[in-house]
Amino acid sequence: MRSLNREELVIASRFLYLSMAITVIKRDLTEIQNGSFKIKEPYLVLLEKMLYLATLERKELRFNMRKQSIKVYLLNKDESFSTYLFIAGKREEKRFYFNPAIRKQVVPILNDLMIKAAAQVQVSESSS
Repeated sequence: MRSLNREELVIASRFLYLSMAITVIKRDLTEIQNGSFKIKEPYLVLLEKMLYLATLERKELRFNMRKQSIKVYLLNKDESFSTYLFIAGKREEKRFYFNPAIRKQVVPILNDLMIKAAAQVQVSESSS
């Protein structure tokens, strides 16, 4: 089978990394809610906004993926490696990822979401 083209691979990869970022944000929200922070609200507001923005982007990605018949499946995962199957129409590509390399791709996404969320939180606070 032929492998995915560049655009399909970019969309599928972004979906994968963004999904991981959403998992991290949800876990961080739980940690802060249950943690012994003195003042939780600013962190929770920021993380909730980040989650909202990430969910919106993933929704758009899902729409584009449906339109282009792109699917992402986790085939295998262990401590060090994860294997994903990317399918676009009748083409598929099996990709092996070193888990720390996935984390390395998620960090810039989290940074970007944090900057966007902080700007939106700041704007909504100044208009209140």
